[in-house]
Amino acid sequence: MSRELTIALVGASGVVGAEFLRTMEERETPVKELRLLATSRSAGQTRRFRGEELTIEETTPAAFEGADVAFISASTAASQELCPIARDAGAVAFDDSSAFRQAPGVPLVVPEVNGVDLRDHAGIIATPNCSTVPLVLALWPLMAERTIRRVIADTYQSTSGAGTAAMAELTDQIGALMDERPVVIENFPKQIAFNAIPQVDVFQEDGYTKEEWKMLVESRKILHQPALPLSATCVRIPTLVSHAIAVHVDFDAPLAAAEARALWGGQAGLTVVDDPVNGGYPTPLDCAAQDAVFVGRARQDVSSPNGLAFWCVTDNLRKGAALNIVQMVEWMLEDGCL
Repeated sequence: MSRELTIALVGASGVVGAEFLRTMEERETPVKELRLLATSRSAGQTRRFRGEELTIEETTPAAFEGADVAFISASTAASQELCPIARDAGAVAFDDSSAFRQAPGVPLVVPEVNGVDLRDHAGIIATPNCSTVPLVLALWPLMAERTIRRVIADTYQSTSGAGTAAMAELTDQIGALMDERPVVIENFPKQIAFNAIPQVDVFQEDGYTKEEWKMLVESRKILHQPALPLSATCVRIPTLVSHAIAVHVDFDAPLAAAEARALWGGQAGLTVVDDPVNGGYPTPLDCAAQDAVFVGRARQDVSSPNGLAFWCVTDNLRKGAALNIVQMVEWMLEDGCL
């Protein structure tokens, strides 16, 4: 990866933007020039990268001229506008929103699973939803040995998945409750402090939320399984970082928990933590600021002879967002398709 890149980072003032900076420093991304971009509201703020204070500029079409890649972590509407602009300026646009995930000709990629899809890009590449990434990475090695008949996934998603303001709302509500002050609700449909909200994103006509729909259609695209039967229930919980998922999978034949652990152990990007009697299972707090998807609590599903139940957790800001995109760039530099 000797080639140095000019990178435009849209959303530099946000929580995922901060994770991009941290991840690129830790992984020594070959950066020649880094342009920090955001809305006019954040322009003028500074962020530190490799010991240097960089000023955030307002995002304009001219900001993408001469860039090799653009990391875009903004609203869906902003991505719909900015990704084509970045592409037309000659950059490869890596989008963190849902704007292009289902668009024909746009790769939707977890590098450890379907990195080869990156070769077919046409200037825009999507990273999956932060709850889809750990699910498909945990399923992928199992699919080498069994055919999946059905997946049930129930998520426990942190407030950081809804952004910086949502994280602040959780801490503000906890403080208000401790001080016996009124709770202010702005970013969630109900009070998030000391609660669990079975709604992430808006409801659709079939009763599922858009977040649950994303897990279905994105998993199908990434795994190249267009008819994969999957049902999800996505729940917001009062944690700051990391998403967890309770997964039940039915296969075409039994898969022992020990075999699943062995398959996971050989999969890049996964870390097995599975000694529950002695407290060996991953939690959101354990996995914060970690790169891997952690899996544990593997056991036969007692309701199904071909079923496996397990638990997986990952930092949604890292592998669920920034790290996954940085890894895509690494994969493409190594492959020569960037």
